[in-house]
Amino acid sequence: MSPGAAKGAGEGRRLLISGNWKMNHDHFQAIATVQRLLYRLGPPEYAAAEVSIHPPFTDLRSIQVLLENDDPPIALGAQHCYWEDSGAFTGEISPVMLQKLGVRYVIAGHSERRMLFGDTDETVARRARAILDHSMVPIICVGETEAEREEGRSIERITSQVKGSLAGLSPEEIAGSVIAYEPIWAIGTGRTATPEDAQEGCAAVRTEVASIAGETAANSLRVQYGGSVKPANAKELMDLADVDGVLVGGASLDADAFAEIVSAVAS
Repeated sequence: MSPGAAKGAGEGRRLLISGNWKMNHDHFQAIATVQRLLYRLGPPEYAAAEVSIHPPFTDLRSIQVLLENDDPPIALGAQHCYWEDSGAFTGEISPVMLQKLGVRYVIAGHSERRMLFGDTDETVARRARAILDHSMVPIICVGETEAEREEGRSIERITSQVKGSLAGLSPEEIAGSVIAYEPIWAIGTGRTATPEDAQEGCAAVRTEVASIAGETAANSLRVQYGGSVKPANAKELMDLADVDGVLVGGASLDADAFAEIVSAVAS
């Protein structure tokens, strides 16, 4: 099946709904949020989609214990990591530390990391390599700025980031990874890409993956959309052919709102 065709035709791509809390919620607030989320979600929601939550590093141990005790099918995620296992890297977190906490998914190259903290395609590729080497799954973020969009360079920017951020990964590793298309102009601005915008960006991701890793990898790879995702637009976005889930920012901080996003799929 070529990129952009209707999904569900044997690819087995399960929807992944991820909540990125960014620098929000201390561990008391984190526990309360997850407890409420567990109350709101049930078998129909878990059957419809995989769910991951990505709290700040200071919350990970508290949430790990909570999820282990309740044994719900919610995956623990992290927002970032360094590529070395240990060393004199003050303030960084290693993939080994995350693996020991039971982390399943790690975001790599979020637009805020790229814009505020100097992440490049090269460093994102190194992070993805380290994440995979420690049996976790990278959620690799790509997306264009408002200026790049206005200049008509959206697809060019998306494809160049995909190519650079996947450098050194095998087709099998790419197939098992996740790429999140997050148009930077629609993150935290209240502006949401139209369904056509979201499909175009996610299809561009899949097309580029096909060109560098083959059709099998492209059809297996899960592509998320991220950018002001709300309960009101979640289902429409996830019904798109090349959108295999969403990376949710602000709405994931409220357990009820995030649960509504998950429930929208189940409905």
